[in-house]
Amino acid sequence: MINLMVNDMEQANVQTGRLYTLQLPSKYESINLLEALIEEIADKYQVSDDTFANMMTCLNEAVVNAIVHGNKLDANKMVIVNAEVETKRVVWTVTDQGAGFDYNNLADPTAPDKLEELTGRGVFILKHLADQCIFNASGNEVELHFKI
Repeated sequence: MINLMVNDMEQANVQTGRLYTLQLPSKYESINLLEALIEEIADKYQVSDDTFANMMTCLNEAVVNAIVHGNKLDANKMVIVNAEVETKRVVWTVTDQGAGFDYNNLADPTAPDKLEELTGRGVFILKHLADQCIFNASGNEVELHFKI
């Protein structure tokens, strides 16, 4: 019965999203699985080179932050990555098992006294390269939207 419903929806040309999910242990090697998924989605849905580069940069940043800052490199804690592909956009969600952070109270990485700092640009990068960047209330989940 479910197959009939799906087929009926396809015949009626109803657009439905496709969901991809990764459960990544909090270790640097997990980035390889993330990058493979980004490449798979970009190839399958003919994502432009610019959007692909922005997705790769943002998602690497978000997942490394989740691994290092959120889950404190605890390989027993997971980072969950979801990608929902719709007709004209991809919505990525990155969630860690940490306590979160106050994303509204971050130092401006473009301030003169911060330009020499080696860290502290992650949220700035996400907000500037994604079409939309939304944090949950606790700060342990970020949703990144990209038009495709």
